[in-house]
Amino acid sequence: MTEVIVMEGVRKRYGGRRALDGLDLTVARGTVHGVLGPNGAGKTTAVRVMATLLRHDEGVARVAGFDVRTQGSEVRRRIGLLGQHAAVDEELSGRQNLEMFGRLHRLGARRAAARAGELLGRFGLGDTGRKAVKRYSGGMRRRLDLAASLITDPEVLFLDEPTTGLDPRGRAEVWSAVRSLVGGGTTVLLTTQYLEEADQLADHISVVDGGRVVAHGTADALKAATGGDRIDVVLRDAGQLGEAARLLAGAAGTYAVGTDVDRRLLSAPVTDRMAVLTEVVRVLDAAGIEAEDIALRRPTLDEVFLHLTGGDRPGHHDQQQEALA
Repeated sequence: MTEVIVMEGVRKRYGGRRALDGLDLTVARGTVHGVLGPNGAGKTTAVRVMATLLRHDEGVARVAGFDVRTQGSEVRRRIGLLGQHAAVDEELSGRQNLEMFGRLHRLGARRAAARAGELLGRFGLGDTGRKAVKRYSGGMRRRLDLAASLITDPEVLFLDEPTTGLDPRGRAEVWSAVRSLVGGGTTVLLTTQYLEEADQLADHISVVDGGRVVAHGTADALKAATGGDRIDVVLRDAGQLGEAARLLAGAAGTYAVGTDVDRRLLSAPVTDRMAVLTEVVRVLDAAGIEAEDIALRRPTLDEVFLHLTGGDRPGHHDQQQEALA
């Protein structure tokens, strides 16, 4: 079996609100699959359904070949879950926490101790000794959380926004730990609000908005869906922005020209970067419009995110799928 997670037409309501609205998702074995979306998109609800913590209303959900509704005990034997909030006891040491989790999972005392030692070494926590978890840094605490979720060596691991609230160093520590998991054969489903995080870790990304997948593909494919590169033009005279925007739209072959009056900035997506750059310089010079700066760049994370989740016009989501197909 190459697909270890399958969700087909999954729906879930909370009162009158649809948290999941026909969600379709497949995750290949031995990969990191990122689920990207804004707050309230349905990411955590999807994880709770797959982890058997929440019962869905309609559709089919299978993990490791087992139906989450009818074979929940089999699913739970094969998964680990790292939620958004710490699950460890801050008064205990890292070793004591892991041994406790081992005993809760019915490992014998000797096996729980051995497993705790293995995981502490694996996640760079072997030298923490008797230090209480409350004295750990944010990154150390999340690595311990991650170790606790692996106490039974699960086949599938769900990471629900694992780096929220961490500083860049703590986030990098968690990223390194996640990469090591896949090398050991674990399948990881990662939910996040950060495209950068999905870009760093995920083999494949599904973008969720309004309780359904609105786009999917590799990180490069998602970035390409915004138009690839962008051209930024800073004018000397803000009074010429309107005319310059018209010329830029013609040169770039797009209506999607952004304007920042305060910064005297125009920005547009481009496909043939060097040809557009040459044409923009030519048409601005011919019109007597002076540019202080012209630059080509990749889309920012904000631009990608807004492009994929901010479209409310009819057919927007269908267009995204076509662009990524």
